[in-house]
Amino acid sequence: MTDTPQNPFDLMMKQAQDMAKAMNPAMENFSPKGFEALWPTMPKEVMEMMFGNTVNTDGLDAKTRLLLTLAGLTCQGAHADAAVRQTVRHALEAGAKKQEIVETIGQMSVFAGIPAMTRALDLAQEVMGDNEDEDQ
Repeated sequence: MTDTPQNPFDLMMKQAQDMAKAMNPAMENFSPKGFEALWPTMPKEVMEMMFGNTVNTDGLDAKTRLLLTLAGLTCQGAHADAAVRQTVRHALEAGAKKQEIVETIGQMSVFAGIPAMTRALDLAQEVMGDNEDEDQ
């Protein structure tokens, strides 16, 4: 039996991992939590620039884009813990209220199921517990 994946997607992922390790041997120990700590909160102005308002001034604002991203991440279930926490931090920075974040995640229970929603709410609470705001 060989180490070579038979599934084309798995083969592509293995090739990408091998390439990353060859370019930077430290990538072998890469952790999403490490990336999360590298840039825990992106400034709102950077979000607006990166998420398209520089090019499309009539497009969605960063807060809306991040709430949509949070909805998508919630649908992924427990596969995106660091990304959920990071997106919640970014959404708060972009002006989202706690209630908007909770409603966004809650709405996904219809599409992702109660376990995925509950996991995302737990992760969001980890972030929002340290971020008290008056308007909630």
